[in-house]
Amino acid sequence: MATLNTYLNFNGNTEEAFNLYKSVFGGEFLVVQRYKDSPGCDGMAVGDQEKLMHIALPIGGNILMGTDITSPMPPATLGTGISLSVDAVSEEEAHTLFNSLSAGGTVTMALEKTFWGALFGMTTDKFGIQWMVNYDYK
Repeated sequence: MATLNTYLNFNGNTEEAFNLYKSVFGGEFLVVQRYKDSPGCDGMAVGDQEKLMHIALPIGGNILMGTDITSPMPPATLGTGISLSVDAVSEEEAHTLFNSLSAGGTVTMALEKTFWGALFGMTTDKFGIQWMVNYDYK
């Protein structure tokens, strides 16, 4: 089976967002590539050259990737059509993940025990990315 990884687009704050995600999930970046270090990007605006062309953070068996949108690409628009779902390995981890991702953001549904036998909550982080945190009771 193919592997499905998530790729996020940001309007210039990818590095800040991924530093938060690294602090939440741990691990080390696999790649941090700036536009200035990439072939064919030397004609870009100086401010755009410092932005991230590509960053990758392994989380579990998947990789969360991202980029800064630069001109002439249209700006990234955040919407409600997608959420990243994280399955925690314990109640404690679920609370830690949820609280860390919620800091500075907006809680949509508090992390609580549900009728379907899980600890579940939804939040939008301070960068506008929607997260669902889940811990299944076994």
